Amino acid sequence: MPSTELDTQSALRFITCGSVDDGKSTLIGRLLVDSRSVLQDQLANVSRSGAMDLALFTDGLSAEREQGITIDVAYRYFNTAQRKFIIGDTPGHEQYTRNMVTAASSADAAVVLVDATKLQWQSPALELLAQTRRHTLLVQLLRVPSIVFAVNKLDALGDSAAQAFANISRVLRAFATAAGVEVAAVVPVSALLGHNVVEPADDGWCEYDGASLLQILEQLPVTAIEIDLPFAFPVQWVEKFSASNDTSQGRRIFWGRVASGTVQTGQKVRVLPSGQSATVSQVLRHTRQPGTVLAGHSAGLVLDREVDISRGDWLLADETPSAFTQGREISATVAWMDEEPLVAGRVYWALHGHRWVKARIKRIVHRLDIDTLTRSATNQLDTNAIGEVELSLQESIATLPFSRSRTLGSLVLIDTASHKTAAAVLIN
Repeated sequence: MPSTELDTQSALRFITCGSVDDGKSTLIGRLLVDSRSVLQDQLANVSRSGAMDLALFTDGLSAEREQGITIDVAYRYFNTAQRKFIIGDTPGHEQYTRNMVTAASSADAAVVLVDATKLQWQSPALELLAQTRRHTLLVQLLRVPSIVFAVNKLDALGDSAAQAFANISRVLRAFATAAGVEVAAVVPVSALLGHNVVEPADDGWCEYDGASLLQILEQLPVTAIEIDLPFAFPVQWVEKFSASNDTSQGRRIFWGRVASGTVQTGQKVRVLPSGQSATVSQVLRHTRQPGTVLAGHSAGLVLDREVDISRGDWLLADETPSAFTQGREISATVAWMDEEPLVAGRVYWALHGHRWVKARIKRIVHRLDIDTLTRSATNQLDTNAIGEVELSLQESIATLPFSRSRTLGSLVLIDTASHKTAAAVLIN
Protein backbone atom coordinates (compact mmCIF):
# COMPACT_ATOMS: atom_id res chain seq x y z
CA MET A 1 0.00 0.00 0.00
CA PRO A 2 1.12 3.61 -0.53
CA SER A 3 2.98 5.25 2.30
CA THR A 4 0.69 6.92 4.85
CA GLU A 5 3.29 9.20 6.44
CA LEU A 6 1.95 12.76 6.46
CA ASP A 7 4.06 15.46 4.84
CA THR A 8 3.20 19.06 5.70
CA GLN A 9 6.57 20.52 4.73
CA SER A 10 6.56 20.02 0.95
CA ALA A 11 4.78 22.39 -1.45
CA LEU A 12 1.02 21.84 -1.43
CA ARG A 13 -0.64 21.62 -4.84
CA PHE A 14 -4.32 22.49 -4.49
CA ILE A 15 -7.21 23.50 -6.74
CA THR A 16 -10.26 25.67 -6.31
CA CYS A 17 -13.43 24.24 -7.78
CA GLY A 18 -17.19 24.46 -7.53
CA SER A 19 -20.03 26.02 -9.49
CA VAL A 20 -19.96 29.02 -11.84
CA ASP A 21 -19.37 32.42 -10.20
CA ASP A 22 -18.83 30.98 -6.73
CA GLY A 23 -15.76 33.19 -6.40
CA LYS A 24 -12.90 30.79 -7.15
CA SER A 25 -10.71 33.26 -9.05
CA THR A 26 -11.45 36.02 -6.56
CA LEU A 27 -10.46 33.74 -3.68
CA ILE A 28 -7.09 33.01 -5.26
CA GLY A 29 -6.55 36.71 -5.90
CA ARG A 30 -7.31 37.40 -2.24
CA LEU A 31 -4.84 34.71 -1.12
CA LEU A 32 -2.13 36.24 -3.30
CA VAL A 33 -2.77 39.83 -2.21
CA ASP A 34 -3.22 39.25 1.52
CA SER A 35 -0.20 36.92 1.69
CA ARG A 36 1.84 39.69 0.02
CA SER A 37 2.72 37.50 -2.95
CA VAL A 38 2.13 40.09 -5.70
CA LEU A 39 4.11 43.13 -6.81
CA GLN A 40 2.86 46.69 -7.18
CA ASP A 41 2.89 46.55 -10.98
CA GLN A 42 0.79 43.37 -10.85
CA LEU A 43 -1.73 45.15 -8.64
CA ALA A 44 -1.96 47.96 -11.17
CA ASN A 45 -2.71 45.49 -13.96
CA VAL A 46 -5.78 44.10 -12.21
CA SER A 47 -7.43 47.43 -11.46
CA ARG A 48 -10.63 48.44 -13.19
CA SER A 49 -12.04 51.95 -12.78
CA GLY A 50 -9.88 52.44 -9.70
CA ALA A 51 -11.07 49.23 -8.05
CA MET A 52 -9.06 46.02 -7.84
CA ASP A 53 -10.56 43.00 -9.66
CA LEU A 54 -8.98 40.05 -7.85
CA ALA A 55 -10.19 37.51 -10.43
CA LEU A 56 -7.86 39.00 -13.04
CA PHE A 57 -4.85 37.48 -11.27
CA THR A 58 -5.85 34.11 -12.73
CA ASP A 59 -8.26 34.88 -15.58
CA GLY A 60 -5.59 35.70 -18.14
CA LEU A 61 -7.24 34.66 -21.42
CA SER A 62 -8.94 37.45 -23.36
CA ALA A 63 -12.17 35.43 -23.51
CA GLU A 64 -12.06 34.98 -19.74
CA ARG A 65 -11.65 38.70 -19.12
CA GLU A 66 -14.37 39.62 -21.61
CA GLN A 67 -16.93 37.18 -20.21
CA GLY A 68 -15.86 37.26 -16.56
CA ILE A 69 -15.50 33.48 -16.41
CA THR A 70 -12.72 30.92 -16.04
CA ILE A 71 -12.15 28.64 -19.03
CA ASP A 72 -8.69 27.12 -18.75
CA VAL A 73 -6.80 26.08 -15.61
CA ALA A 74 -4.51 28.86 -14.39
CA TYR A 75 -1.64 28.04 -12.02
CA ARG A 76 -0.20 30.50 -9.54
CA TYR A 77 2.58 30.13 -6.99
CA PHE A 78 3.05 31.70 -3.57
CA ASN A 79 4.52 30.90 -0.22
CA THR A 80 4.14 31.76 3.44
CA ALA A 81 6.56 31.35 6.32
CA GLN A 82 5.18 27.82 6.79
CA ARG A 83 5.16 26.36 3.26
CA LYS A 84 4.96 26.82 -0.51
CA PHE A 85 1.78 26.51 -2.57
CA ILE A 86 0.83 25.76 -6.17
CA ILE A 87 -2.75 26.81 -6.90
CA GLY A 88 -4.86 25.62 -9.82
CA ASP A 89 -7.88 27.82 -10.59
CA THR A 90 -10.36 25.54 -12.36
CA PRO A 91 -13.49 26.50 -14.34
CA GLY A 92 -16.98 26.01 -12.96
CA HIS A 93 -18.86 25.67 -16.25
CA GLU A 94 -19.99 22.12 -17.05
CA GLN A 95 -18.55 22.28 -20.56
CA TYR A 96 -15.06 22.80 -19.11
CA THR A 97 -15.25 19.95 -16.60
CA ARG A 98 -12.39 18.16 -18.40
CA ASN A 99 -10.08 21.06 -17.46
CA MET A 100 -11.06 20.69 -13.82
CA VAL A 101 -10.46 16.93 -13.92
CA THR A 102 -7.01 17.45 -15.43
CA ALA A 103 -6.00 19.76 -12.59
CA ALA A 104 -7.54 17.57 -9.87
CA SER A 105 -5.71 14.45 -11.07
CA SER A 106 -2.42 15.76 -9.63
CA ALA A 107 -3.74 17.82 -6.69
CA ASP A 108 -3.00 17.28 -3.02
CA ALA A 109 -6.10 19.17 -1.90
CA ALA A 110 -9.28 20.73 -3.28
CA VAL A 111 -11.09 23.81 -2.01
CA VAL A 112 -14.72 23.45 -3.11
CA LEU A 113 -16.34 26.88 -3.03
CA VAL A 114 -20.04 27.25 -2.22
CA ASP A 115 -21.81 30.56 -2.95
CA ALA A 116 -24.15 31.18 -0.03
CA THR A 117 -26.17 33.74 -1.99
CA LYS A 118 -27.24 31.14 -4.58
CA LEU A 119 -28.75 28.73 -2.06
CA GLN A 120 -32.12 28.77 -0.35
CA TRP A 121 -30.36 28.51 2.99
CA GLN A 122 -33.54 29.35 4.96
CA SER A 123 -35.34 26.29 3.56
CA PRO A 124 -35.42 23.02 5.53
CA ALA A 125 -35.09 21.32 2.12
CA LEU A 126 -31.87 23.17 1.27
CA GLU A 127 -30.19 21.63 -1.77
CA LEU A 128 -26.68 22.12 -3.09
CA LEU A 129 -25.97 23.15 -6.68
CA ALA A 130 -25.39 20.30 -9.13
CA GLN A 131 -21.87 21.45 -10.00
CA THR A 132 -20.92 21.59 -6.32
CA ARG A 133 -21.95 17.96 -5.99
CA ARG A 134 -20.29 16.94 -9.25
CA HIS A 135 -16.94 18.57 -8.48
CA THR A 136 -16.92 17.10 -4.97
CA LEU A 137 -17.58 13.60 -6.31
CA LEU A 138 -14.93 14.03 -9.00
CA VAL A 139 -12.19 15.09 -6.59
CA GLN A 140 -13.12 12.16 -4.37
CA LEU A 141 -12.95 9.74 -7.32
CA LEU A 142 -9.58 11.21 -8.31
CA ARG A 143 -8.21 10.46 -4.82
CA VAL A 144 -7.51 14.06 -3.88
CA PRO A 145 -6.42 13.48 -0.26
CA SER A 146 -7.94 16.59 1.37
CA ILE A 147 -11.24 18.29 0.56
CA VAL A 148 -12.16 21.64 2.13
CA PHE A 149 -15.56 23.31 1.70
CA ALA A 150 -15.34 27.11 1.70
CA VAL A 151 -18.73 28.82 2.07
CA ASN A 152 -18.26 32.13 0.28
CA LYS A 153 -20.06 35.52 0.00
CA LEU A 154 -21.46 35.35 3.52
CA ASP A 155 -20.67 39.07 3.87
CA ALA A 156 -23.61 39.72 1.52
CA LEU A 157 -26.07 38.19 4.01
CA GLY A 158 -25.46 40.67 6.83
CA ASP A 159 -26.81 39.57 10.19
CA SER A 160 -28.05 36.29 8.69
CA ALA A 161 -24.53 35.11 7.84
CA ALA A 162 -24.11 32.91 10.92
CA GLN A 163 -27.41 31.10 10.41
CA ALA A 164 -26.73 30.67 6.69
CA PHE A 165 -23.31 29.19 7.37
CA ALA A 166 -24.74 26.80 9.98
CA ASN A 167 -27.45 25.54 7.61
CA ILE A 168 -25.16 25.23 4.59
CA SER A 169 -22.45 23.54 6.65
CA ARG A 170 -24.96 20.99 7.92
CA VAL A 171 -26.10 20.11 4.39
CA LEU A 172 -22.52 19.91 3.10
CA ARG A 173 -21.52 17.48 5.83
CA ALA A 174 -24.65 15.39 5.29
CA PHE A 175 -23.91 15.17 1.56
CA ALA A 176 -20.27 14.27 2.23
CA THR A 177 -21.29 11.52 4.66
CA ALA A 178 -23.78 10.04 2.19
CA ALA A 179 -21.18 10.14 -0.61
CA GLY A 180 -18.38 8.73 1.54
CA VAL A 181 -16.32 11.92 1.19
CA GLU A 182 -13.90 12.74 3.99
CA VAL A 183 -13.98 16.49 4.65
CA ALA A 184 -10.94 18.21 6.11
CA ALA A 185 -12.87 21.35 7.09
CA VAL A 186 -15.87 23.55 6.37
CA VAL A 187 -14.96 27.24 6.67
CA PRO A 188 -16.85 30.52 6.15
CA VAL A 189 -15.05 33.06 3.96
CA SER A 190 -15.52 36.29 2.08
CA ALA A 191 -13.14 36.25 -0.86
CA LEU A 192 -14.15 39.80 -1.79
CA LEU A 193 -13.47 41.36 1.62
CA GLY A 194 -10.86 38.86 2.82
CA HIS A 195 -12.74 37.64 5.89
CA ASN A 196 -11.23 34.39 7.19
CA VAL A 197 -9.15 33.81 4.05
CA VAL A 198 -5.61 34.56 5.24
CA GLU A 199 -6.22 35.84 8.76
CA PRO A 200 -8.98 34.55 11.07
CA ALA A 201 -12.02 36.80 11.10
CA ASP A 202 -12.48 38.99 14.17
CA ASP A 203 -15.29 38.84 16.73
CA GLY A 204 -16.46 35.31 15.96
CA TRP A 205 -17.66 36.15 12.45
CA CYS A 206 -20.40 33.69 11.45
CA GLU A 207 -20.04 32.27 14.98
CA TYR A 208 -16.93 30.49 13.72
CA ASP A 209 -13.83 30.36 15.89
CA GLY A 210 -11.69 27.96 13.87
CA ALA A 211 -8.65 28.49 11.66
CA SER A 212 -8.64 30.60 8.51
CA LEU A 213 -8.58 28.94 5.11
CA LEU A 214 -4.86 29.59 4.65
CA GLN A 215 -4.06 28.25 8.11
CA ILE A 216 -5.90 25.05 7.23
CA LEU A 217 -4.04 24.74 3.92
CA GLU A 218 -0.73 25.17 5.71
CA GLN A 219 -1.43 22.02 7.73
CA LEU A 220 -2.71 19.71 4.99
CA PRO A 221 -0.49 16.81 3.89
CA VAL A 222 0.74 16.34 0.34
CA THR A 223 -0.04 13.14 -1.55
CA ALA A 224 2.06 10.28 -0.23
CA ILE A 225 4.48 8.96 -2.83
CA GLU A 226 3.89 5.33 -3.76
CA ILE A 227 7.23 3.95 -2.61
CA ASP A 228 5.70 0.93 -0.84
CA LEU A 229 4.44 -0.50 -4.14
CA PRO A 230 6.50 -2.64 -6.55
CA PHE A 231 8.68 -0.74 -9.01
CA ALA A 232 6.93 0.48 -12.18
CA PHE A 233 8.39 2.82 -14.79
CA PRO A 234 6.73 4.15 -17.98
CA VAL A 235 9.35 4.89 -20.64
CA GLN A 236 8.95 8.41 -21.98
CA TRP A 237 12.13 8.91 -24.01
CA VAL A 238 14.97 6.74 -25.31
CA GLU A 239 18.36 8.45 -25.50
CA LYS A 240 21.21 6.98 -27.56
CA PHE A 241 24.88 7.60 -26.81
CA SER A 242 28.00 6.71 -28.70
CA ALA A 243 30.21 3.90 -27.45
CA SER A 244 32.80 6.41 -26.25
CA ASN A 245 30.40 8.08 -23.84
CA ASP A 246 31.31 7.34 -20.22
CA THR A 247 27.83 8.00 -18.82
CA SER A 248 26.13 4.94 -20.26
CA GLN A 249 29.03 2.89 -21.67
CA GLY A 250 27.48 3.21 -25.11
CA ARG A 251 24.10 1.78 -24.07
CA ARG A 252 20.76 3.50 -24.44
CA ILE A 253 19.29 5.45 -21.52
CA PHE A 254 15.56 5.06 -20.87
CA TRP A 255 14.10 8.22 -19.34
CA GLY A 256 10.83 8.67 -17.51
CA ARG A 257 9.22 9.28 -14.13
CA VAL A 258 9.13 6.43 -11.63
CA ALA A 259 5.43 5.62 -11.13
CA SER A 260 5.79 3.47 -8.02
CA GLY A 261 8.41 1.87 -5.83
CA THR A 262 12.13 2.60 -6.09
CA VAL A 263 14.82 1.75 -8.61
CA GLN A 264 18.49 1.07 -7.95
CA THR A 265 21.46 -0.60 -9.60
CA GLY A 266 21.22 -4.39 -9.77
CA GLN A 267 17.43 -4.43 -9.86
CA LYS A 268 15.83 -7.00 -12.19
CA VAL A 269 13.09 -5.68 -14.44
CA ARG A 270 10.65 -7.08 -16.98
CA VAL A 271 9.63 -5.17 -20.10
CA LEU A 272 5.96 -4.86 -21.00
CA PRO A 273 4.62 -5.76 -23.55
CA SER A 274 7.57 -7.82 -24.86
CA GLY A 275 8.07 -9.76 -21.62
CA GLN A 276 11.88 -9.65 -21.87
CA SER A 277 13.97 -9.42 -18.69
CA ALA A 278 17.09 -7.42 -17.90
CA THR A 279 19.02 -6.00 -14.97
CA VAL A 280 19.46 -2.29 -14.24
CA SER A 281 23.18 -1.59 -14.54
CA GLN A 282 22.96 2.14 -13.82
CA VAL A 283 20.40 4.60 -12.44
CA LEU A 284 20.72 8.29 -13.26
CA ARG A 285 18.87 11.06 -11.46
CA HIS A 286 17.44 13.98 -13.46
CA THR A 287 20.81 15.71 -12.94
CA ARG A 288 22.54 12.72 -14.61
CA GLN A 289 24.17 11.83 -11.32
CA PRO A 290 23.99 8.15 -10.28
CA GLY A 291 21.83 7.14 -7.34
CA THR A 292 18.61 5.50 -6.17
CA VAL A 293 15.40 7.16 -7.43
CA LEU A 294 12.03 7.09 -5.62
CA ALA A 295 8.49 7.16 -7.02
CA GLY A 296 7.44 10.56 -8.31
CA HIS A 297 10.95 11.49 -9.52
CA SER A 298 12.52 11.36 -12.96
CA ALA A 299 15.20 8.80 -13.74
CA GLY A 300 17.35 7.51 -16.57
CA LEU A 301 17.91 3.74 -16.60
CA VAL A 302 20.69 1.84 -18.32
CA LEU A 303 20.22 -1.93 -18.68
CA ASP A 304 22.88 -4.63 -18.69
CA ARG A 305 21.96 -5.81 -22.18
CA GLU A 306 20.35 -4.45 -25.31
CA VAL A 307 16.59 -4.94 -25.17
CA ASP A 308 14.06 -3.65 -27.68
CA ILE A 309 12.37 -0.86 -25.69
CA SER A 310 10.62 2.23 -27.03
CA ARG A 311 8.45 5.07 -25.76
CA GLY A 312 5.26 3.72 -24.22
CA ASP A 313 6.77 0.49 -22.87
CA TRP A 314 6.77 -0.19 -19.12
CA LEU A 315 9.57 -1.55 -16.95
CA LEU A 316 8.21 -3.53 -13.99
CA ALA A 317 9.84 -5.20 -10.99
CA ASP A 318 10.66 -8.74 -12.13
CA GLU A 319 10.75 -10.12 -8.58
CA THR A 320 7.01 -9.61 -8.05
CA PRO A 321 5.30 -10.20 -11.42
CA SER A 322 2.00 -11.09 -9.75
CA ALA A 323 1.83 -7.73 -7.96
CA PHE A 324 0.31 -6.15 -11.07
CA THR A 325 -2.88 -7.15 -12.83
CA GLN A 326 -2.01 -7.87 -16.45
CA GLY A 327 -4.80 -8.34 -18.94
CA ARG A 328 -7.06 -6.87 -21.57
CA GLU A 329 -10.34 -6.77 -19.65
CA ILE A 330 -10.86 -3.84 -17.28
CA SER A 331 -13.66 -2.75 -14.95
CA ALA A 332 -13.47 0.96 -14.26
CA THR A 333 -15.23 4.12 -13.14
CA VAL A 334 -15.35 6.81 -15.82
CA ALA A 335 -15.94 10.54 -15.74
CA TRP A 336 -17.35 11.11 -19.22
CA MET A 337 -16.42 14.48 -20.74
CA ASP A 338 -17.12 14.16 -24.46
CA GLU A 339 -20.05 15.92 -26.11
CA GLU A 340 -20.94 12.65 -27.83
CA PRO A 341 -22.53 10.20 -25.37
CA LEU A 342 -20.70 7.04 -24.37
CA VAL A 343 -22.37 3.92 -25.76
CA ALA A 344 -21.36 0.27 -25.77
CA GLY A 345 -19.40 -0.89 -28.80
CA ARG A 346 -17.51 2.31 -29.52
CA VAL A 347 -13.72 2.21 -29.81
CA TYR A 348 -11.33 4.81 -28.39
CA TRP A 349 -7.62 5.28 -27.91
CA ALA A 350 -6.62 4.55 -24.31
CA LEU A 351 -3.49 6.23 -22.91
CA HIS A 352 -1.80 4.41 -20.01
CA GLY A 353 1.41 6.12 -18.95
CA HIS A 354 2.87 6.86 -22.40
CA ARG A 355 1.41 3.80 -24.08
CA TRP A 356 -1.47 3.93 -26.56
CA VAL A 357 -3.82 0.97 -27.03
CA LYS A 358 -7.24 0.63 -28.64
CA ALA A 359 -10.11 0.20 -26.15
CA ARG A 360 -13.67 -0.94 -26.87
CA ILE A 361 -16.58 -0.23 -24.54
CA LYS A 362 -17.95 -3.68 -23.75
CA ARG A 363 -20.72 -2.65 -21.39
CA ILE A 364 -22.02 0.25 -19.35
CA VAL A 365 -22.68 -1.19 -15.92
CA HIS A 366 -24.46 1.76 -14.29
CA ARG A 367 -24.65 5.52 -13.95
CA LEU A 368 -24.25 7.50 -10.73
CA ASP A 369 -26.99 10.07 -10.01
CA ILE A 370 -25.15 13.03 -8.48
CA ASP A 371 -28.33 14.27 -6.77
CA THR A 372 -29.52 11.08 -5.09
CA LEU A 373 -26.17 9.21 -5.13
CA THR A 374 -28.00 6.14 -6.40
CA ARG A 375 -26.75 3.90 -9.21
CA SER A 376 -29.05 2.98 -12.06
CA ALA A 377 -28.80 0.88 -15.21
CA THR A 378 -28.32 2.84 -18.43
CA ASN A 379 -27.35 2.30 -22.06
CA GLN A 380 -25.34 5.53 -22.40
CA LEU A 381 -23.43 8.14 -20.41
CA ASP A 382 -23.97 11.77 -21.34
CA THR A 383 -21.55 14.67 -20.94
CA ASN A 384 -20.21 15.04 -17.38
CA ALA A 385 -21.84 11.82 -16.24
CA ILE A 386 -20.09 9.44 -13.85
CA GLY A 387 -20.54 5.71 -14.27
CA GLU A 388 -18.98 2.28 -14.27
CA VAL A 389 -18.01 0.49 -17.48
CA GLU A 390 -16.22 -2.60 -18.74
CA LEU A 391 -13.44 -2.10 -21.30
CA SER A 392 -11.80 -4.55 -23.66
CA LEU A 393 -8.28 -3.54 -24.71
CA GLN A 394 -6.52 -4.51 -27.91
CA GLU A 395 -3.33 -5.32 -25.97
CA SER A 396 -2.60 -6.33 -22.40
CA ILE A 397 -1.47 -3.69 -19.89
CA ALA A 398 -0.24 -3.90 -16.29
CA THR A 399 -2.43 -2.10 -13.79
CA LEU A 400 -3.21 -1.61 -10.12
CA PRO A 401 -6.53 -0.39 -8.71
CA PHE A 402 -6.74 3.40 -8.69
CA SER A 403 -7.32 3.21 -4.95
CA ARG A 404 -3.69 2.02 -4.68
CA SER A 405 -1.93 3.87 -7.47
CA ARG A 406 -2.90 7.06 -9.27
CA THR A 407 -0.58 6.33 -12.20
CA LEU A 408 -1.00 2.60 -12.73
CA GLY A 409 -4.72 2.77 -11.99
CA SER A 410 -5.73 5.46 -14.47
CA LEU A 411 -6.34 5.76 -18.19
CA VAL A 412 -7.45 8.52 -20.49
CA LEU A 413 -9.81 7.79 -23.39
CA ILE A 414 -9.22 9.78 -26.59
CA ASP A 415 -11.68 10.02 -29.48
CA THR A 416 -10.06 8.36 -32.49
CA ALA A 417 -11.50 10.89 -34.96
CA SER A 418 -11.47 14.24 -33.16
CA HIS A 419 -8.51 13.41 -30.84
CA LYS A 420 -10.39 15.09 -27.99
CA THR A 421 -10.10 13.79 -24.45
CA ALA A 422 -13.29 11.80 -23.93
CA ALA A 423 -13.00 10.41 -20.41
CA ALA A 424 -10.93 9.93 -17.30
CA VAL A 425 -10.87 6.23 -16.43
CA LEU A 426 -10.20 4.99 -12.90
CA ILE A 427 -9.54 1.25 -12.68
CA ASN A 428 -11.52 -0.56 -9.98
